[in-house]
This record gives sequence, C-alpha cells and structure tokens, in this order.
Amino acid sequence: MKKIKFIFPLLLLFFMNSCNNEETFLEESASTKILDQSKPLSKEEVNNQINAMIEKNGSFNWSETSDYLLWSAAVHGENLLTIGYGDKDEFYRESKSQRLSAIKETILQTIKKISKKKEDVLIYEDDLLNYIDVKVLDLNTVVTLRKNEKIRYMEPEGFVYEEFAKSNSGCDKSGEYISTNDYGTLSSGAKIPWNYYDHKINQAWAYSKGRGIGVGVIDTGVSPNQPNLSYKFDDYYSGRYIQKYGTYIDSNWWWSNNLDGPNDKCGHGTSCLSAVGAPNNNSSQFVGVAYECNLISYRGTSDVVLNDYHERKGVANALKALARRSDVKIISMSVGYPWSIGKVRDAVRYAYARNKLIFAAGGTSTSYTNWYPVIFPASMNETVAVTGVKEQTSYNECDVCHTGSKIDFTVIMERSNDHHQPLLGFYNGDSKYFGGSSVATATTAGMAALVWAKYPWWSRAQVLNRLKQSAHFYPNKHGDFGYGNINALRAVRGY
Repeated sequence: MKKIKFIFPLLLLFFMNSCNNEETFLEESASTKILDQSKPLSKEEVNNQINAMIEKNGSFNWSETSDYLLWSAAVHGENLLTIGYGDKDEFYRESKSQRLSAIKETILQTIKKISKKKEDVLIYEDDLLNYIDVKVLDLNTVVTLRKNEKIRYMEPEGFVYEEFAKSNSGCDKSGEYISTNDYGTLSSGAKIPWNYYDHKINQAWAYSKGRGIGVGVIDTGVSPNQPNLSYKFDDYYSGRYIQKYGTYIDSNWWWSNNLDGPNDKCGHGTSCLSAVGAPNNNSSQFVGVAYECNLISYRGTSDVVLNDYHERKGVANALKALARRSDVKIISMSVGYPWSIGKVRDAVRYAYARNKLIFAAGGTSTSYTNWYPVIFPASMNETVAVTGVKEQTSYNECDVCHTGSKIDFTVIMERSNDHHQPLLGFYNGDSKYFGGSSVATATTAGMAALVWAKYPWWSRAQVLNRLKQSAHFYPNKHGDFGYGNINALRAVRGY
C-alpha cells in the first residue's frame, strides 16, 4: 500500500503536466499566424507530385510530403484526414487513458479553433487503435497540426491515387477447364494441384494436415455458392469449422455504417480461402494445403486494392477481431496498397503484439506497375512477405509478381504454359486457375498451419524459423526472393 500511495501522486503530476503541455500547444496553435488561403492543387497535380516522388525515391509516404500537397489531397477526398496520435510506438490502447484522451481532445480543439468551426469535426474514433478520422477544411489547420509532436501520422483518407485506382482489382468469379496435366488425385477423389508436388505438400500430409489450427483470411469474403466452403466444409473430418464475417461497408459515402455481410462478390477471397484449406472429400474438387485446419473469413474489402475509406477501415477492423481470438494462430492477407496506410499499419502491429503470424502478399500488378517494390502491408517488419515464382530450376518471378529485399518466401505457382495453381471455384462444381502473390501467400499460410498443427505448443517464432530452415536459400536470404521455396515435408518433419 505504501508503494501505491507513493506512486499515485507521481502519476497525477505526470498527467497534470501532460495536460498543461497540451493546453500550451493549443494556445500557441490558436495564435499561429493564419496562412493565406489559396486554391488547392488539382487532382491531376496531386497525382503528378506523387508520381514525381515515387520516381525520385522509389516509394511514397505521406509523412514526406509538403503541407500543401497533403491538404490538397484531403480536399479531393471529401476533406477527410486520418490522424494517428500518441507516442511514437503507441499504436493501440488496451484500456482508457486520460493522457491519450487529452491528446485527442487537443487535436479536435485545434481543428475547431483554427477553422472557426463550432460543429463536431470528429468523424470516427477507434475503440482500440490510437487514431481518429476528422474533417479538415483549410490549409492552416494541416500546418498547425503537423507541429504537434503527439501526432504520429496524418493521411488524406478519402483521396484515391489515380494510377492505382486503375490497377487490376483481382476479381473473377468464372470457372475454367483444368488440364489433366495440372493435378493429381487422392483416394477420396479430391484433386491435388500440380505445384503441391514441387513443395512436397502431399508428402507432408503424412505428418500433419493442419488439424486444430485457426487461419484467419482477410479478403473479399466467401462465396455463398460454394458448398465446400459451407455445409461440406467438415466432410470426413467432423468438428472442423469455417466462420464467416464482414467488416466492409459497401458505400461511396464515408458516413455510411451498414455492413455488407460476409459474402464474396469478387471471387478473390473465395480463391484464397480455397488455397489455404479447401476440404478433402469426394466432391472431386481441389484440396487446400491445410485441409483439416479451421478457417475464419473476414470480408474486409471489395477487391484487392485498399484505395477506399471503407476498405481500409474494414481491413483494420478485421485485423483487430482476429487478433483477439485465441483460436486464430495465423492471418493471411492477399490484399494491400503501394504505400503505408496508418490505420491498417496500427492494426497489423496490434495483431502482431497478440502473437499472430501474419502473411501478406508482396504484390501482383499489371505491367505498368509491377516495377514497384513490395507493397504494403507486406513491406512491414511485422508481416511475412510472399511472392510467386515460375516452375523452373532458376528463380524467376511470375509475370505480374513483385520482388525485392522485403520478400521472405516464394511459392511456385506459374508453369511454362502460363497455367497457374488450380483450386476450388466460386460456384458449386467449378474449378479455376489462380495466380500471383495472392495464391502464393495463401499457400504459404497453409504450410505454416501444417507446421503449427504438428507442434501446437510452439511459439510463432519457432514456426517461422522452421519454415525458414526448410526453404531453399536458408541460412542465406536472396535479395529478391527471400529464403525461397519452402519444402513442406522438411518443415513438418524437421529433416
């Protein structure tokens, strides 16, 4: 009790000092010389400046832009700004914090005083992550807020970069004829994709099938028309489960709050879920890597490019939900964006802090964008970045796959005849080819589930280390392909 009585006054003093500092900042902000209001850059000029920064630096970050460019982008995105607040590494809070509340309130009051707005400027406040979405109308507010050392980042959340708005969304619900040369068959009648043999996945099944491991997939959801990802999911393996949720809001209006449900309307999410854990049954369909694992699907986005306010918020909320689940060990994300998104970055770090093993796609683009390095969130240190390579003795990335120093693993998923990995289709009875870093990521997540099911007492670090040890280049790391292709048999067996 003596320690408590001694510490409490110190905490109170710290909080009072913190509040005093925030009040001082607010007073200084209000007296800041108001800048002359000028017209924002046009949307074309904003895009041109972004292009120039990418050409010069090879990447882009809003923290490196001018106040004027940031404000102009916000104007072309319904004046929305996402503001991450707190200390440098204070991404989330597990409980209420008076200090963080004071920082947030200072930000809101600064916006109101400088812009002379009486109405509420707060659009959204996250219940866990330390960020808020606000409406900012004038340049001077941006200038002043950027002087606040308790603001970690500011991003124009409603702005859509034109070049990547044109990129392939990855959506395709159509089925395809699968060549008999591209699969084998199990005794159940289920089909084995051709590339499973390259990674010795079929041999690894003698030791592990992913039983009891929960894999969360954040993507475009699950097809309501595919029984193998519904009532046939636990055929032959009673007790296995698939769960489906939705955090995406399908609306052009930021203020909409009507969740769109778990059903896939794109096809991409269904394909990724199939690659991870489609069942082994007598439906004569393609089996997933970890066909006894549990799948937890979150429809967090409408397609693979996170260029929409609701997509970014949906993915962040899906990460939070999966992070809180004790049955989920692995998270697979075959979605992303060329550069960092603050709220998603905070959510990834929260999930990582909750000991999740997070796999993310290195990037799949058309020819005019695949020069770009590894995309976000695969570019983060907290994620395991995966890309796809062609079937050959020497490493060569797939035709639309990104590579670079951030890549950790590769998966063989493209043949010389351009056939990709075959898997379960969107509709009952359909199959399809599915490629890029998307299928590579989902396949790797499945291999991780095989390892973790074999050693359920292992930590995330031990599972990841075993994957590295079983890969082609280990103990070295290739400059473009990381540790290379994983040998699943060696990963589960240990030799």
